[in-house]
Amino acid sequence: MKSASRMALQYVLLFAASGVTLPFAGLWFREQGLSGAEIGALLAIPMLGRLATGPLLAVWADGFRHRRTPIALLGLAMALGYGGAGLVQGFAAWAVCWFVGATAAAALIPLSDVMTLRVAKRDSFPFSLPRGCGSAAFVVANVAMGLLLTRASPDVVIIWISAAAVLIAVTAWRVLPDEPVTDGPRLPGMQRFKGLGRLVVDPVFMAAIFAVGAVQAAHAFYYGFSAIAWKAQGIPESVTGLLWAFSVLVEIGFMWVIEPWRRRAGIGAWAMLSVGAGAAVMRWILMAFSPPLWALWPLQSLHALSFAATYLAAVEIVERLSPPDSHTAAQTLGSVLSAGVLIGLATAVSGPLYDAFGLKGYLAMAGLAATGGLVGLILRARLAKT
Repeated sequence: MKSASRMALQYVLLFAASGVTLPFAGLWFREQGLSGAEIGALLAIPMLGRLATGPLLAVWADGFRHRRTPIALLGLAMALGYGGAGLVQGFAAWAVCWFVGATAAAALIPLSDVMTLRVAKRDSFPFSLPRGCGSAAFVVANVAMGLLLTRASPDVVIIWISAAAVLIAVTAWRVLPDEPVTDGPRLPGMQRFKGLGRLVVDPVFMAAIFAVGAVQAAHAFYYGFSAIAWKAQGIPESVTGLLWAFSVLVEIGFMWVIEPWRRRAGIGAWAMLSVGAGAAVMRWILMAFSPPLWALWPLQSLHALSFAATYLAAVEIVERLSPPDSHTAAQTLGSVLSAGVLIGLATAVSGPLYDAFGLKGYLAMAGLAATGGLVGLILRARLAKT
């Protein structure tokens, strides 16, 4: 099996899991009798915890000889956490289990990105190819789970993501390329922490990942409450799955068609970030006014810009602004801020916003995306002068 296919399988399994947790975890917790605020808190706790767990896991992962080893171990931890959530009762027990599962799942993404970037450069294939396969798996998971939930208990959500986590662990152990963490000697833990510290005190780097993170974090209300809100509007779970699937199909088209064209045309990552931020602002403002089902389809197509364009811009910006020996730490820090701290805060706020204002909570997300876009424009102008 070629290295591109191996990395594609890794993304397929990762996003087969997140394609269920993102749209349907809220429904599972709602079935357990939790309020919007409680759901928001449960989903936000591991995101906020990434401020500590993200850097620690990045340094821990770089201590291994091969990149696939920590991926396999995190897949196992993910299975134990999510599987445990289905076996316990009570807010505290769910919080502990979800923290373990979601923390492991989140850490797998930057580790997979760094590994894929290295293998893609070595074997000459585009990063967006295997990453797009992950998006395709996200679509299948959306549709399949939406159909399953019309016939089965929401407990199928926990079964699905636990099984995917087990497969991630096995695949990492037996299938992923034997890629070394470093071509030279492994650095001791304290030196790896120092490399991380240099990035944290770099104002340009931190401003860049804040800009990207704010646009990505603006998806929090959508991730946590779109399925609940659409169900309240009378839209069945099967259609919710199709809506999510459609958004990711457009995302795949962007990654496989528009992204290669963008690189050939010389359109830079900062321009992509601006486009992504603008699309996010438009998307969330319009979503705040309870659009009918027919209008949700074109709004969902904006996901290709609000998410995919922003994500690919982030990977490129972070890699360019960090030294080669700190790419793992840099991608992890970017993920910690965008998929951790910022989206965690936005998710924690989203629960009370939904309880108090319903879909008008999307307006707060529009403001957050606009802030990220503005910071990106200012930083781009300053970098152009240097």
